[in-house]
Amino acid sequence: MATPVKADSPANTGTMATTSAIRVAQVKSKLKILSGPLIGLILLIVVLSFLSPVFLTPNNLVNILVQVSYIGIMAAGATLVIILGGIDLSVAAVLGFSFMVVAVTYQNLGWPFWLSILVGLAVGAGIGLVNGILIAYGNIQPFIATLATMFAATGLSLYLTNGTPILGLPDWFQGLSQIRWLGISLQVYLMIAVFVIAGLWLRFRPAGRSLYAIGSNEEVARLSGIRVKAMQLRVYALAGFLAAVAGLVVGARLNAAQPSAGNSSDLLAVIAAVVIGGASLAGGVGSMWGTFVGLLIIGVLNNGLTLLNVSPHLQPVVIGAVIILAVLSDGRLFSMFRRGRGTDAH
Repeated sequence: MATPVKADSPANTGTMATTSAIRVAQVKSKLKILSGPLIGLILLIVVLSFLSPVFLTPNNLVNILVQVSYIGIMAAGATLVIILGGIDLSVAAVLGFSFMVVAVTYQNLGWPFWLSILVGLAVGAGIGLVNGILIAYGNIQPFIATLATMFAATGLSLYLTNGTPILGLPDWFQGLSQIRWLGISLQVYLMIAVFVIAGLWLRFRPAGRSLYAIGSNEEVARLSGIRVKAMQLRVYALAGFLAAVAGLVVGARLNAAQPSAGNSSDLLAVIAAVVIGGASLAGGVGSMWGTFVGLLIIGVLNNGLTLLNVSPHLQPVVIGAVIILAVLSDGRLFSMFRRGRGTDAH
């Protein structure tokens, strides 16, 4: 008959200590990833509040959230793709093309606007699905596959309208961008809802957690029984769908379909938000909270530099420097420096 292990036995105590050590290590890892961006955001807010008396006013803070809302919706999808170990360069182009489809089907073909919206969302998800098929089954590198669809979507946007904007959208659609609840625009609530839902899916659903396994080691994930190709299709399709949702937000704000919507600056802002938020382009690392912090850093920087009358041509330079600092702030460079000093001391 087996002897039961007592609660205070050495074996049980060792197991509890190991479990506690793992949990502490996980918490430290998360804090390490988020500490740099979060501290950077706080410092930015403090400095800009001294440099500009307008910065901390409620209207300006809400304006920051409104300005980054469509970027944030795309960044949520980009976070999933990057955690998976991929990259999606087509999201900004999909934003412009999907809403162009909405406008063309409504104005030129006379479809009901609600049906045009559904078609636009389907087009966005479809382009994302094409990306996933090219990557999962065509064995094309994500950079190349999404670069190709980016050029295709941009070209089709210009072709459909000959480079001219489409006006005359329903009044109620533009009104959506002007409705405020508790002083905050609906598009901000939409962005927050996207982040919350995606964050909960990542944390609590097996499919969401499997993204980290695929991003860390795709072959090991496949041998563990994870349907890697199916997850790639799902994630890229979702990224395309969210880009189409962002297109609706931009279209409602402009009350027009602009062929130039979704330019390279939007793409860079999306990738910058994810990277500044602590995600690794190698895959397997990232979080929705981190991306949200990175998004706020982008928004605060752009807004603060505008308030300080800094040339808009210099703003991308500042954001590029912040990306470098964010990557360095994960502690790897500093830990290497400390190890080097320790070696020299011996």
